[in-house]
Amino acid sequence: MISKEKLKKIKLIVSDMDGTLLNSSNEIGTESLKLIKALRAKGMRFTFATGRLHSAVIEHARLLGLKTPLITLDGSLIKSMYDEIIYESYIPKRYVKKAIKLADFHLMNIGLCHADAIYYTENSPLVPELLDKFGATYIEVNSFAECLDETLEIVIASDYKGSVRFIEKKMTFPSTFGLNTSFYKSQRRGDTYFFEVRKHGSTKGKGLMRLLKRLKINIEEVAVMGDWHNDRTLFETKAVKVAVENAVIEIKARADFITSKSNEEDGVAEFLEMVLKAKE
Repeated sequence: MISKEKLKKIKLIVSDMDGTLLNSSNEIGTESLKLIKALRAKGMRFTFATGRLHSAVIEHARLLGLKTPLITLDGSLIKSMYDEIIYESYIPKRYVKKAIKLADFHLMNIGLCHADAIYYTENSPLVPELLDKFGATYIEVNSFAECLDETLEIVIASDYKGSVRFIEKKMTFPSTFGLNTSFYKSQRRGDTYFFEVRKHGSTKGKGLMRLLKRLKINIEEVAVMGDWHNDRTLFETKAVKVAVENAVIEIKARADFITSKSNEEDGVAEFLEMVLKAKE
């Protein structure tokens, strides 16, 4: 159990969205909604650290009345609701071109993620269906030529694991420099494999530290909430770490507190209530 003294010191709560704060209907639990607004009324800051695009979190940020900048695309972009950019990390154009060439040669679906939309071509018709980017706007373009400069993340999808692994090899050191990459199997589609590319230094954890520097808040005055592997860097910090009941083992093992309920049951409300009571 987290001590009351530690809870009282919390100035900022940073939450993952899908699988943590939101249920499968893309909704914030009624109790959590109430508690977050009550905490904000007491001066508490609240924000998101999510793999979603910036444009896909605005609706929820408005609902909560958030003013703290939002960490999106797993730390590639930190931007306020009012378009003030704290941090942005674009992938070098030469590597975007290389990824497109490799995906086209191996007949794979590829999408270029920008702050407000995911771009794809007729060569990758399944991008809107395959990519696990809830709430994203998808735009089909005739050519990627106009979308190269502001690419924050590249996502390649295929049901051929070997081919995806081959591209992974071509997009990692020593073939490329300064990139973060990840390979994983889809949660929704067991037969689909994904390969994601971001510029080096773009993680939720590093995004959080950049935001704290801007806000002049100490990491030990922060609580983070998550459920999935991409939340690991948040759970490697000295923040108070909260895992929901449905979180993967890797996240639960690093947590200071695990809720008794899942995201479908508004699990984070349990922790939010603890903080509110400590503040009172």
